[in-house]
Parts: sequence; C-alpha cells; structure tokens
Amino acid sequence: MADGTTSAGTNTTAARTNAGATGAASCGTVTALELGLPERSVIPAAKGTLPKALFAGKGPISNTLKQHLVHAVASIHVLALLRPANAGVAAGARIREILVLGLRLNGVDAAIPTDVIEHVAAQRPGSGVLFVCVRDGHAPAAGGDAANAAAGADATVEQCALAVRRKVPGRPGHTARYAVHVSDWSDPRDLLLEITGDTMDDAWESLCSQAILGTADHADLDARLIARDRVVALRAQEAKLVRDHARAKNPAQRNEAFAKLAKVRAELKRLGA
Repeated sequence: MADGTTSAGTNTTAARTNAGATGAASCGTVTALELGLPERSVIPAAKGTLPKALFAGKGPISNTLKQHLVHAVASIHVLALLRPANAGVAAGARIREILVLGLRLNGVDAAIPTDVIEHVAAQRPGSGVLFVCVRDGHAPAAGGDAANAAAGADATVEQCALAVRRKVPGRPGHTARYAVHVSDWSDPRDLLLEITGDTMDDAWESLCSQAILGTADHADLDARLIARDRVVALRAQEAKLVRDHARAKNPAQRNEAFAKLAKVRAELKRLGA
C-alpha cells in the first residue's frame, strides 16, 4: 500500500472531495478516485452495483461458497476497469485488463471470504482482479488504554483491505496452483494505489505487491514472496526450538536443539530477517 507522499497521490484530496460530484461507483465510502486510480478507469455509480448471482458461475458451487456469497458478502461493486488506454501503459502479454471490485462485507469485524475471491477471480483468467474489501470494524483503542478500550467497545469504523489471487510459483509442466493474499485492515483514507511499470503485466504485478507487501516495487515479486513465506516458517521453527531447548531434560537434547536453532538463525540472517 503506497503512502500519501507518492506522485499518484498528488490530487487525491481533490479527488476525494469531488468523488460524489463525479458519480463514481463506490463500495462503502471507497471509490476508485479515492484510491488514486485514473479518472478514465472509473465506473459510473449507475453501473457500479452488480448482482451477486452474476458471480455464482455456470457450474455447481459448494454450499459453503454459496452461503458466503449470500450471507458474508452484502454487495459487490465494480469500481474501475483498467486497460492500456486509460492506465497509460502498453498491452501486456498475460494481463489484458485489471478489474477493481469492491466487496461490502456483512457483520462487524467480518473475515474476508477468500473462497469467494478465489471463485470470482478464477472466472477471469486473462484479467487481474483487485478486490477492495470494506467492513465495519472495531478500531484499536488509542495507546492501548484499557479504559478507552472499554468505553469504545461498541464503536465501529469503516475499514478496508485489499485481496488478490496469484499463481503460486512452481516448476513448468506442473499443475498450476493459486493462492489468495490479503492485506491488513486499514482506514480507507490511508489506502492509496499507484499504477507503475510499462505494461499491463507490470501494473498488475505492482498492484499485487501493494496488496501483499505494501510497496509498489514489483521487481522479482515471486522471489520476494517465497522469501517472505520462508521467513515466516523459520520464525515459527525458531520459536519451537527455543521452547524445546528450554524444556530439554539432558545435555544431549539441549545441544541438539541449540544446534538446530543456530542453523535456523543463520538462515534468517542470510535472508535479512
């Protein structure tokens, strides 16, 4: 997620002020203009809300997915459609367009229905789909003060998160696998996107990087995601080995745990974690 100091955010305040006047499609209070996306990519409000049945697909779907479409998702809105002509980039070899969909979620502190995102994105194999999820959630108490937390226990604020479906890096010839990546929840006013790169492929990689890693830099994104996931796994292994070392009953067990811990920490250091 880019911060408000980027070039894409130069006119963001004005865009937010004029969002209602332009009649842009919205999900909660979020519009494509507020996200910093090109004005020519914006979908008009009159065409923004889509029937959920449109995304059920032609084939049978599981009961769980059906329940999530019906109950977890309050409404679906198309906020923007990015193409070379309006994004200011050349055509891509893999991605011909990028659809920005808003999912308004039901319930306070609702979890993102990743199965819905998987299902909807899979229906558009030649397109990138960026999901902007909007919910009502409890804001953290200022300073973590217990009294403030108790006083504001029932207060909710609008929150926003990004989600994308990406192919998991793998060897050529193997069955393709996909994963849904979700950002942290944030104040919609703090969410600002950039369109970077020379092609639609670059633009999609950049938006994925912003959703997953919080940066528009999309260089070697797959390698960086693999490294990030490896760090997460190593951190969990490190915590387990620390516990094993503390609980060890004899010197041999302690030495074994310590040796494994040293290897894990060496790899973490090599990865720059």
